[in-house]
Amino acid sequence: MNRNKYEIIASILESAKTGIIKTKIMYNTFLSYEQMKDYLKYLQEHALLIFEAKTQSYKTTKKGLEFLKLSRELSQVMHFSNSNEFNN
Repeated sequence: MNRNKYEIIASILESAKTGIIKTKIMYNTFLSYEQMKDYLKYLQEHALLIFEAKTQSYKTTKKGLEFLKLSRELSQVMHFSNSNEFNN
């Protein structure tokens, strides 16, 4: 499974929309513990994900939800573009 950084980020943010613990993020996104730690740190530093101490879970921020929206839109454009690639 070859995924780029943006696909992994989108996967984490999608998983965390309603709040999720580290272990479930790791299993949902097929990341090693070390990879997951790096991504969580990066996402928090860029305000795409927050840690809620009360529930010991991570949750996608408003900025993270906007990233997901834009990511889906870009994916749709690229899919459309690729499907018409040889029709021109």
